[in-house]
Amino acid sequence: MLFTALYFDIRVNFMRKLIVGSLFLLWALLGAQASFAQKRIYLAPDDHTDYMWTANEEEYRDVFLTTIDYYLDQMDATADNPPPYQARWNADGSLWLWVYQKNRSTPQFDRLINRIKDGHFSVPLNALVLSSGGTPAEAVLRGMYYPGLIQRAYGIDFPLAIAMENQTLPYGLSSLWAGSGAKYSWKGVCGCSTHVPHLSNREREIYYLGGRDDSRVLMKWNSLLLDVTGDNTSIGGYAEGRNPEQTIDFVTHNPSFAMRYPFPVVGVFGKGEDDLITIDNEFVTAAKQLTDTKRHVSVSNQIDFFRDFETHYGAQLETFAASYGNEWELYSASLAEVSARVKRAVEKLRTAEALATLVALKNPKFMRDRIAARDQAMLNLGLYYEHNWTADGPVSRSERANWQRKVEAEITAYVDRLHDDAKNQLGTMIARSGTAPRFYVLNSLSWERTDYADFPVSRKNLVHVVDLTNNQVVPSQYVAIDGRTYLRILASNVPSVGYKVFEIRNGAGPFFSNAAGIHGNVMENTFYRIAVSETGAITSLIDKLQNNREFVRKINGRWANDLGGSGGSLAVENFGAVSATLRAISLKPRQHITRITLFRNSNRIDIGNEIKENFGETLTWGYSFNIDSPDVWHEEVGAIIRAKLLPHGGHYSPRNARYDWLTINHFADVSGNDSGITLSNADTYYMKLGHSTHLELDTDTPQLNILAGGQVDGEKLGIPNQGEDELFLQRFAMQTHGKFDQAAAMRFSLEHQNPFVAGAVTGMNPLYDESDYSFLTISDPNILLWALKPAEDGIEHGVIARVWNQANFPGNYTLSLAPGILSGKRTTHIETDMEDANIVHGNLSASLAGNQIQTHRLQLHPANTSRF
Repeated sequence: MLFTALYFDIRVNFMRKLIVGSLFLLWALLGAQASFAQKRIYLAPDDHTDYMWTANEEEYRDVFLTTIDYYLDQMDATADNPPPYQARWNADGSLWLWVYQKNRSTPQFDRLINRIKDGHFSVPLNALVLSSGGTPAEAVLRGMYYPGLIQRAYGIDFPLAIAMENQTLPYGLSSLWAGSGAKYSWKGVCGCSTHVPHLSNREREIYYLGGRDDSRVLMKWNSLLLDVTGDNTSIGGYAEGRNPEQTIDFVTHNPSFAMRYPFPVVGVFGKGEDDLITIDNEFVTAAKQLTDTKRHVSVSNQIDFFRDFETHYGAQLETFAASYGNEWELYSASLAEVSARVKRAVEKLRTAEALATLVALKNPKFMRDRIAARDQAMLNLGLYYEHNWTADGPVSRSERANWQRKVEAEITAYVDRLHDDAKNQLGTMIARSGTAPRFYVLNSLSWERTDYADFPVSRKNLVHVVDLTNNQVVPSQYVAIDGRTYLRILASNVPSVGYKVFEIRNGAGPFFSNAAGIHGNVMENTFYRIAVSETGAITSLIDKLQNNREFVRKINGRWANDLGGSGGSLAVENFGAVSATLRAISLKPRQHITRITLFRNSNRIDIGNEIKENFGETLTWGYSFNIDSPDVWHEEVGAIIRAKLLPHGGHYSPRNARYDWLTINHFADVSGNDSGITLSNADTYYMKLGHSTHLELDTDTPQLNILAGGQVDGEKLGIPNQGEDELFLQRFAMQTHGKFDQAAAMRFSLEHQNPFVAGAVTGMNPLYDESDYSFLTISDPNILLWALKPAEDGIEHGVIARVWNQANFPGNYTLSLAPGILSGKRTTHIETDMEDANIVHGNLSASLAGNQIQTHRLQLHPANTSRF
């Protein structure tokens, strides 16, 4: 047996060496062929936009306008040259286009559009150069909505999307790009302010960047080869073409480059680096002068390079999909509360737009006076995550922080107003009878659910609340939140994307027991028994339905929801038939208030944290679980991924990546062999697994450290002292379960982060049913509604429905709208039509790949619409 095993190992090693040697020889031959063939080199000029780093908004507005005018003139002046020697320009964000449209005449803007159409000017889908690692998926999509509007208005495509200079890249971004129409991307890095190793030694120089949904984007991401200039103007940097003669000579003659990149079609992209403005005709001159028998150099719009390469060599490329972690995006946590407000607005937009859809279908004028604010808010979602959060440039950190606050405020103001106006108008559209006060409870999610709902009242009268669908009294209690009084009810079986109506009647109703018991520091309901420390940490979590299994244990001095420190006080608040809350107030390590809430008939544990003083250090909420051999899944950016390295069944690249701070969007889940726990995350962006470092991902320690805020890479990177903010809201929820179920984890998190909406029913213009109503249903529970909204081009152009398949396998589903769908289109995520939808008996019948996000435009049956 020993001899056999030894022989097997020797044979395997021999075969491995033979394969590696053969591959090396193949690449050498390809490299030799490439070195002898005339290279086709595409030289693409740009002026890398370091927005709010190099200069402020006003200065950049003038730069955009001046630069575009200059290169449009250059394009005219070189029109008689052969095409390779005509002037071209590459903006690195759609903000260039936005600014030009807002500040130039219609004929001037048409001139620019025509140059985009004829290939002399390129614009990517992204609004600016972004660091997208922590960005909510829907924020990525909305940040690309402006190019969608231009695409439909002028009939032009936007096949490029880029995310450069920052050294990392999230897994799911390519899926969001591809679903929005992007085919190509390039990434040049800085190689500065980084903990990412081996930037000069990437395994792939050009490849298909894949997603979990089997989509892909052709990616040029060269190793940062410092042989040329020794900095980011080398090939692989974000300004490869800053010194065109040096770089072109390098890619023509350097044997190490030929070994890495054995193709005769080469892209050399970028010119301006950190300059505020780049105005010259150097690339036209360089293309002429540097063309010889060994190379043909063309001035490029980037797209021409990708098309040439894909046509001739795309079939030779592999598809590779992985996360590289986070780096510069982490610095948004140095302004944690402002960043949290953006995240809250993105989530609240889900409900706001569902409400707006119901209202706009009956009142088409509802959205018309909001278009300017809407477009600015959507663009702002593409600006907030701009890559210069390092805040170490010419623009002061205070000015940078103030700009981030302005962008956030415009997003929040739009969402809040849309939400509140739609909530109030819907209340006027629901029929009513009688004189007793009524309110509706709306569920914006695509499955029937039971949860609490809070309706604001002016005084605490002795009342009971009746569900009008069955005339049954429901559990209710009064609660005080931020100085306001609410009537809280348990609303059961509220239909998908629909509502139930409840009536408030005078006098006491039947008796309901309390939702939970609280005895000292112990809380208990049907599902759990929880012990809470005076600091707000959960020191014990017993699942009573899993044989009293303990889910929390102390690790590295931390329990669950543990900010650290010691001392404090506990008190009961908002105790009644629907919910029970235990409040902890502690002064260490910073003053904070924690509220732990249990609900009637619910296995969700709500956790509300408020840090109530300024801080400058890095703070984390520790979540330590009693789970051996933990398996962690989490939502990154447009993908649910496994926190392990690729060779070990995970989704993280084993090289050229950073592993200390991972993205946590809606949730992270820690599971063992037969049970686990889902942590819903409403406000923060990043987490660290156990003892993870820049270079090592700790997959053995069942602990999540949620980043409350801080300058994680030192005081020179990010905004110091949280911009002097003194209040930070950070909410979580936990739920235990059996084996990990991705769809169940996402449903749980969406329920926590999208509470029911309660609005007064006045019946002033009765257009909807008096007791209950459901607008949308989806047949497959793994396929979740992700967005429901009036079309950007107007409700007369239909309703937009976006869904996300949370299963790892393809699914067929039926999506139904009340009372029926007349016609439909499958669209890109930025709402440009792609193909006819399959409408069968008034319902959408569709299929999608595992983990795919899909968008449709649906025209409703006329019976569903009514005009004021």
